[in-house]
Amino acid sequence: MSVTKSIPVVRHIIRDSDLGSKAKGVHTRPVDLNLVVNLIEDRFSCNLLDRHLHTLKRIVKQYQFGFPIRDLVQVFKILNLCAEKVRDQDAYIQPICEILTLCGLPFLKEKASDESNFAQVVSESISQMGYLLRVPSAKVRLQLCDSIIRLYSKEPPKQEFEEYYPTSNSYNMQMIEESGVVETLVMGLALVGSQPEVKLRIMQTLQCLSHSSAMNCNLMLNAQAANKICHILNDPDPSGQLLFRASEVLWNLLDQASKKELVDQLSNFECINSFKEAFLNQMLNVCSHSDRQLRNDLLIITTSLAEHPRIPMIETGFTKLLIVFATFPEVKSNNPLVHGLKISSSHEDFEMKKIFFNLLVALTNDLASIQVLSEGGALLALFYYVKPNENPGVQDWSPAQFEELQLHALATLISVAPVMVDDYMNCQGNTRLLLLLDWCVSQDPYFGKGNAFHAAGGRGSKKAQMHYCLRLLRSMASLGEELINQNLHDQGAIPQLLDILKSMTSSTEEETKINLDMQTDILIILSSICEHDIHRKELFAAFGVEILIKLLKIDPNKFYSSMGHNKLILSTIDCIWCCIVGCYIAEDSYIEMGGIFLLLDFLEASSKRMHNLTLGTLLELCDNTKTIHHMNVWRGKNDSTAASLLLHLWKEEEKEMRVKRDMQGRILDAKKPLIGIMQDEYGITTLPASRPSPAVIDLFENSRVKIYSIFCKLGFEHLPGLSARDYATLAIVHRYLDFKVGGIWYEIDKELKREAVHPINLDLDSMHTITKHYENLGRQVAHHQTDILENQQKHDVFDEEKMYAEIQHNHKQSELFKTSWQKYMARTSNHEILKEAKKFQEEVIESSSPEKKDLSSVHKTHIAGLYTTGFWGRLVSIETTPPELLGGPFSPVNLKIKGTCRNSSTMKTGDAGNKPCSLSVK
Repeated sequence: MSVTKSIPVVRHIIRDSDLGSKAKGVHTRPVDLNLVVNLIEDRFSCNLLDRHLHTLKRIVKQYQFGFPIRDLVQVFKILNLCAEKVRDQDAYIQPICEILTLCGLPFLKEKASDESNFAQVVSESISQMGYLLRVPSAKVRLQLCDSIIRLYSKEPPKQEFEEYYPTSNSYNMQMIEESGVVETLVMGLALVGSQPEVKLRIMQTLQCLSHSSAMNCNLMLNAQAANKICHILNDPDPSGQLLFRASEVLWNLLDQASKKELVDQLSNFECINSFKEAFLNQMLNVCSHSDRQLRNDLLIITTSLAEHPRIPMIETGFTKLLIVFATFPEVKSNNPLVHGLKISSSHEDFEMKKIFFNLLVALTNDLASIQVLSEGGALLALFYYVKPNENPGVQDWSPAQFEELQLHALATLISVAPVMVDDYMNCQGNTRLLLLLDWCVSQDPYFGKGNAFHAAGGRGSKKAQMHYCLRLLRSMASLGEELINQNLHDQGAIPQLLDILKSMTSSTEEETKINLDMQTDILIILSSICEHDIHRKELFAAFGVEILIKLLKIDPNKFYSSMGHNKLILSTIDCIWCCIVGCYIAEDSYIEMGGIFLLLDFLEASSKRMHNLTLGTLLELCDNTKTIHHMNVWRGKNDSTAASLLLHLWKEEEKEMRVKRDMQGRILDAKKPLIGIMQDEYGITTLPASRPSPAVIDLFENSRVKIYSIFCKLGFEHLPGLSARDYATLAIVHRYLDFKVGGIWYEIDKELKREAVHPINLDLDSMHTITKHYENLGRQVAHHQTDILENQQKHDVFDEEKMYAEIQHNHKQSELFKTSWQKYMARTSNHEILKEAKKFQEEVIESSSPEKKDLSSVHKTHIAGLYTTGFWGRLVSIETTPPELLGGPFSPVNLKIKGTCRNSSTMKTGDAGNKPCSLSVK
């Protein structure tokens, strides 16, 4: 049987005795730092070198695990005293380095509150440590940098000391940031010009401090770090690490520091020339993998700088040099710099090519660079990749690399080509793109790798190439350059794009974001080509109207998806405006296919942001007489009409503007019937004559003017499906133009008063008359609205009374029926009541006759022998000649009778010779 012993876990604790030195079991006496300070600076002991060194060694041994926070003032006072003595005695260098080594350890605290209580002491101590760069000793400077790096980046030990705890790494980093030691290190670069090793170590320290601290980066810029670093890029460096460290520091500054301050420091010829020289040397003299990486880093920094036009890249010739390298080897050049240049298919050279593409985009921010880009053949180099991926070309790129470069080149052309239209046309850009588009829709087998950022959604297909090809065509067509659009039309772009769009809308493939984006781009391209040419619209009408009708039938629930249905439907409506409106052939075809109904359906289901464009398109189509009929026939949700829908949109617009209306929609402010509360609170500002006033701007910002214009086409009377409140709103719509003119006069009056301009009396009277007229007009409309609502209220009351009268009549009829039924039941159950009813019936019959006649010789008014309680139907009792006298029932006389005699069950009492019978009379 095995017995398991539990081993107690004891944390490693360092006691106070361990802080001092041990020698053969005898503890040394603790060192009093105040006495050490007195020993070094006292005039009687200031020259006792051996005693000083011995005491400093004791300090190092006693505080070998770090300095307590409370002792930092004395420690750095000792360091400063020793630093002053280094000029005369080099023997102090070693103790200084040893103490600085201990300063790289986390400081020790007795209580948690010591960190906040001694924060200023720690910050000032670290700042004093940076000032030790003045010591003319490479060893001290190197150790100083090492200690700062260690204190900033190294985690404190997990061991605990008796009564002491190490400060946290975050606290150390914060204290270094607040100390501003980075500024001292930057300024120290000027002191170490003859010490390459120290310069490299300072750059390494700056790289460490700027890696994740925006505060340190900004402090470095305060000390002109960017400017000073650029000046040392080409300094002699035996290690070959200086340029790498400097580029890392510049990268950190670009990433985290103030861009404006950084650009200000680099906006001089010396810095850019220095950077240009460093990049050129690295570009031409690459030998290893790390050299290529450093070259790419410098190129990325250059790209970031090129985004700012203030950087003198053109003036220094840097832009021209970069374009020469960026267009190599796609464009042949006689520049001797590229004669011996070799670009392989390695990963670093491949990345460099993509960075050059980004650089071309960055250079377009400075319009002065456009001419240099044109002279360098930048567009020709990019169009080199706009071709099918069947042959990678002169450069031995792999298929995946060529695909990525092709997509990157297309993405670059989207930004570069619109600012270089002449070069685009000289390179036959439209032809190249349409040919590439043909290849994209062809059935040729191609399997896209889909590895690049720009290849998203195109793996295993040509969708990525097609996406960026269409996006580039969209960028060029949207410029509005007639030369480009005419060339696209001549190349047959309209039927080609319509065929692609028809194929995409008819496809059973699942909808994806890239497919919707491509459909949107095609619609925008077609809109740009057809907008101002009637013949192109006719060509579009032959194939495109049916496609637009299909796109308008998109489920409204998809508008709010993140796939892009909202963009697609908006581009569809814009295409209706640009490709159909103005061409009667296209308009008639569109209206006959139910396009007006679909537009109204979309207007009812869409959000407010889509209303303006839809109403504008609908207004343009109202010029066609067939549109009005379709709008009057349309019915929406809850059987709403087009007029009620437009008035609902008007109310929503005024509600958002917070126009003053009561609960019934009546005007409350006759002076400003159209102005919202927010616009009124903003007040009237003085504007130059060239700028429109708020009342005019209001025409563009909301859709009320479009609704008013549509009603001008529909008319303001005999509109179906409107309530009284709708008619009250319609009264405002009818007077919209008058109210808008009145609002402009109101603004003129307020602006003149604001500018203290006093018109002459005649003008003042005229202005007062005009404003009063429009104010009275507002009151008249308000009274008219009140009349409409009151009439509707009276009509509602009349309808209510009529309904209650009908209910009362129904109740009365019900009571009469009930009484009649009760009387009927009484007659069937009580013979006396039956006789009374019979008597009453006879009296009624007699009273209904105009005069009393003797009818005893004709017939009797009662049925003899009646014992039933019900009244017989249409029966007549007649007396006939006995059949035995006439020869039986089949004698000719009996044939005149329309019925046969009943048997004994229907025979009445009487004598046997004169037998009566009952006959049915029809």
